Amino acid sequence: MGAAHFAAAGLAAGLAFSASTAMAAGDLNLICSADVVICEQMKDMFEKENPIKVNMVRLSSGETYAKIRVEARNPKTDVWWAGTGDPHLQAASENLTLEYKSPMLDQLQDWAKKQAESSGYKTVGVYAGALGWGYNTEIFKTKGYKEPKCWADLLDPSFKGEIQMANPNSSGTAYTALASLVQIMGEDKAFEYLGKLNANISQYTKSGSAPVKAAARGETAIGIVFMHDAVSQTAEGFPIKSIAPCEGTGYEIGSMSIVKGARNLENAKIWYDWALKADVQSHMKDAKSFQLPSNKSAEIPKEAPKFEDIKLIDYDFKTYGDPEKRKELLGRWDTQIGAKAN
Repeated sequence: MGAAHFAAAGLAAGLAFSASTAMAAGDLNLICSADVVICEQMKDMFEKENPIKVNMVRLSSGETYAKIRVEARNPKTDVWWAGTGDPHLQAASENLTLEYKSPMLDQLQDWAKKQAESSGYKTVGVYAGALGWGYNTEIFKTKGYKEPKCWADLLDPSFKGEIQMANPNSSGTAYTALASLVQIMGEDKAFEYLGKLNANISQYTKSGSAPVKAAARGETAIGIVFMHDAVSQTAEGFPIKSIAPCEGTGYEIGSMSIVKGARNLENAKIWYDWALKADVQSHMKDAKSFQLPSNKSAEIPKEAPKFEDIKLIDYDFKTYGDPEKRKELLGRWDTQIGAKAN
């Protein structure tokens, strides 16, 4: 009897154990809006630590927002990791993402917590990075260009066809640039500026980090990007110098959201909590990702552009993450800038 009872208890415990592992197994459908190298590293690290297969797609944040919106009735994505916070906030305000209060929240920097609070806990900050540009020092030397220290300097006629930035419709980086300039100059003046800048732009890329990669390869002189993307090219050994504009600049709070109606919700929560851990965020630098991590205990890469060294504007995430404001600014950009693009 005692032995039978013991065996039954053992069987029950075994069943309970296999049920919990079965729950944690299975798949996770993830969209990653960061650079492909860090996306791959995160996927590999997570799969090593968890019995969950990650099906990952790399899309810029503007494209991800559009995809999640189109698939709202039949979601195919569980977690959206990284990418600028504005489209994450927009998705939250349109109820496309799910409220989730991670037990990790207390370990995060205030800016990451504020991002969560302002979205009704439908998104959270995973890293932060300031906007600026990177330029190719060799091209500058050869052509005798003057270092552009301010937004105004980018209008220098000698830079005609030498600057790249992304298209703000597909790229969160470029939307942050657009919203930052509007906050620095006022809307009309910002569009006047962008109209003049257009004369110097050779290409509006799809991805936010593409312009500085082109500068690193010597295909263009200057790329307007998040500064950490410029720094990562320098770390790769390319002749790129990064600049924080003198008039001030905006910044992003790279965010993470669980999609409403996620098919693998438990696995989505496992990823979410895991991605906020200090040791996970400390590894981002291994992929030459030099953003400021959101976990207070995570190691800050020595190469990361420090916020205290940059003149940051008081970026209004709520206003510029609002769907109506975003639609209005992008519409104006399409008409006044995009339509006249070279």
